[in-house]
Amino acid sequence: MNSATPDKAPTVLGKAKFHDPHYTLDGDPRAVVTLGHIETLWFNTGTLCNLSCSNCYIKSSPSNDRLAYLSRAEVGAVLDDLQADWQAHEIGFTGGEPFMNPDILAMSEDALGRGYRVLVLTNAMRPMMKLADGLLALRDRYGDRLCLRVSVDHYAPDVHELERGCRSWESMLTGLTWLAENGFAINVAGRTLLGEEETGLRQGYARLFAAHAIPVDADNPGELVLFPEMDEALDVPEITTACWEILNVSPDAMMCASSRMVVKHKGDANLTVMPCTLLPYDARFKMGSTLAAADGAVALNHPHCARFCVLGGGSCSAG
Repeated sequence: MNSATPDKAPTVLGKAKFHDPHYTLDGDPRAVVTLGHIETLWFNTGTLCNLSCSNCYIKSSPSNDRLAYLSRAEVGAVLDDLQADWQAHEIGFTGGEPFMNPDILAMSEDALGRGYRVLVLTNAMRPMMKLADGLLALRDRYGDRLCLRVSVDHYAPDVHELERGCRSWESMLTGLTWLAENGFAINVAGRTLLGEEETGLRQGYARLFAAHAIPVDADNPGELVLFPEMDEALDVPEITTACWEILNVSPDAMMCASSRMVVKHKGDANLTVMPCTLLPYDARFKMGSTLAAADGAVALNHPHCARFCVLGGGSCSAG
């Protein structure tokens, strides 16, 4: 692992890093991850979003349509293949803001109707609230097999709005409290924006949840997920095969060992399978148009692989 000196200010990522899928810049064998099984299959419903967050993982915004809206028919066809050939347990919908996709409720019901758990990632703002009646109907029919993960970037409103923009806090909090009051299964995704210690962060979120009767256990990493902050421009060590032992991290714990994501790139006729939720655009990681191609090994050849998954311990699935 060729890491920067910890005492120095962050340096810019060298262009020669994360270039060769087989070897790092230092010539060491690059780490790869094999798919054990698909526990969670993700669908990116489209990159359009009602917000332009300052550091969105995939640059979602009101104008970014690089990933087109998925249709109910497209998702249904993939679910048919999944049910026939794989032993998945969870379907995840991410974006963009999934509730901007006109088929989101129908796609969720189709997945729930096939017996899967469904996790929808949302900012809980106006697009979600416009579909309140439909969500209530899904809750009534499927109970806690439908879970909504709400993005709350920090427990302090001003810090949250540094990322999400002015007037984003109250709208989010309205949606989050509505979900709680109506008995939805919910969890929360936060970020380590300011480099705070995890204990202090969780205590801050606990105070927020208690103040608004949000039934999320801030000490439970499955209910309050804290994601590392991402910046592709900053230096990060490349991950070699030796790093698994050095870091005491298992390749089986990586997101790409148990999940895949289905996307539709703008202008494409076919869907594309990608290894994880963080790499929707990089052509090097395209795995084909069907789940049959999803079992290929994934070289950890992107800064997100190192920063988010290996060093940050991040994973987008529910469990």
